[in-house]
Amino acid sequence: MTGPAQPDGAAGQGIAGRLALDGDLAPSVRELALLQQWHSLHSGVQRLTSGLLADVEAENGLTPSSFQALMFLVAAPGQAAPMNQLAQALGFSTAGTTKVVDRLAGAGLVERRPSGSDRRVTYTALTAEGAERVLAASRTLARVLRTRVVEPLGEELFGTLARAIGSLAPDTGAC
Repeated sequence: MTGPAQPDGAAGQGIAGRLALDGDLAPSVRELALLQQWHSLHSGVQRLTSGLLADVEAENGLTPSSFQALMFLVAAPGQAAPMNQLAQALGFSTAGTTKVVDRLAGAGLVERRPSGSDRRVTYTALTAEGAERVLAASRTLARVLRTRVVEPLGEELFGTLARAIGSLAPDTGAC
């Protein structure tokens, strides 16, 4: 089976050659290089994050979404937050957040509490067991982060990189 027919001269040129066929709409060589750098950075961070969270899960039994929810709650005032704040921090839909909270509540790591001032609002609160588990998982994350990222890069470069990337996006309050 052969690929789609290509105009003369486009074969073997990769994406740059194919995009160049579109004339003015195509990114310049410099823009393509920038896009490739971005893709490398983005996919590298995704792979690194997945690996770090897989280590946390293997050692502590917390899925990435559960760990992120517990991390948000441990830092929240009173170690509790309204479901909508938790959903926003996790970047999940209401239904997705409800599923995560259901699993955590079933494991005894969180509990639901009604709001004292608004009957429509339900808080998700960390239990003592949830606090113990998230703190243990946090220590695991810190250890593997140090081993996989900080030691290879060095503390100074890691700090510089973290500050630079952090300065590019507004703080959402998410973990």
